[in-house]
Amino acid sequence: MLTLYRAAGALSEPFVRAVLGARLRRGKEDPARVAERLGHAGRSRPAGPLAWVHASSVGESLSMIPLIESLISNRPELGVLVTTGTVTSAALMCERLPGGAFHQYAPVDRLSFVRRFLDHWRPDLALWAESEFWPNLIAEAHARAIPLVLVNGRISERSFSRWRLARPLIAELLSGFALCLGQSEADAERLRVLGAGSARCLGNLKFAAPPLPADAAELERLHGALGGRPRWLVASSHAGEEALAGRVHQRLGAKFPALLTIVGPRHPDRGPTVAKTLRGLGLEVRVRSQGESPGPGTDVYLADTLGELGLFYRLASVVLVGKSLVPLGGQNPLEPARIGCAVLFGPHMANFSDIAERMKAEGAAEEVADEDALRVALARLLDDDPTRQGRSEAARRFAESQAHVLDAVASAIEPFLDASAKARGVHART
Repeated sequence: MLTLYRAAGALSEPFVRAVLGARLRRGKEDPARVAERLGHAGRSRPAGPLAWVHASSVGESLSMIPLIESLISNRPELGVLVTTGTVTSAALMCERLPGGAFHQYAPVDRLSFVRRFLDHWRPDLALWAESEFWPNLIAEAHARAIPLVLVNGRISERSFSRWRLARPLIAELLSGFALCLGQSEADAERLRVLGAGSARCLGNLKFAAPPLPADAAELERLHGALGGRPRWLVASSHAGEEALAGRVHQRLGAKFPALLTIVGPRHPDRGPTVAKTLRGLGLEVRVRSQGESPGPGTDVYLADTLGELGLFYRLASVVLVGKSLVPLGGQNPLEPARIGCAVLFGPHMANFSDIAERMKAEGAAEEVADEDALRVALARLLDDDPTRQGRSEAARRFAESQAHVLDAVASAIEPFLDASAKARGVHART
């Protein structure tokens, strides 16, 4: 199956270049760095040992930052190359990666691009985040004897069903990993069934992420501007959820006439579309990307900027986790929980199913089935301070419940770095 995949890839190379061109025109690729998608390096390889961390997009790459910081802290000589595939994740990585780590775009998974990439970077270790199994990247790294470790591996029920139809391919890919660390025991078991001989669970690395940052001066300014207005946030929303939030706002207007709804779309470039949708409902909308602040008559504040979600988590007392009232799998509920928000999410949390179920069981979050259920839950939380505060504290405790996971994962990776150092003729760290 890998041979067929590579043959198809070789034939489709002109099509890949055309697709990249189309993505460039839509702002989905960085024109200054698009050559990196073809395997061309954007900088020189640093001297010394190099760990390569590959993550898909924003959530996966952010969850790897604490591990990257830990590895560099323990081994100052270690360089860390981080690859992702989206413009948004690239911007965040360039802003938040620690010294000693740097970002490149992942090459498109065509053999010639992958070989060009690996010829230049020559990583000593590859850490693969979550579930993006690109056959050429994995197989070619394994063929070059680069140790591969799957970190925070996630196999949803849906992905599991699909991969079982292509089990020879996924089994071949997973056999290339020296170690597979699942997010949960269920993920580890699915990895074993699919062919990972070394799968186990040490905990979910998403618990190790620090709270999202916020500009303290801007937070104080907005708190002052809003006074005691009740407010809630729809975080990382997707199409369909913004209109739903607008309707809920309207239905709560009689009970909470000063209510402010904050909408933070997952993809800020959707801002104009979201604003048009909300205004079409007759709502007064202010748009942050246009430098506007919420006024007394503002119904919805559209937080369509990059990297400011931590600000709005701290500004809102109740948060609906986006991507969960549409069948897309949900966003990370630990982000608002870590900051002490009262957390709500819809029924579509497949991407975080284990965390979501545990949060519900421990009273750290509430699932709302639909628009009506959201309206009822939101009204209760906004109207009942003790209930809201209790939910907030439960969420914070839950988010802090796996503080050990970072040390456990870092310790599991250390032997591979020691082996690499030994192969280079450098004494392993003691």
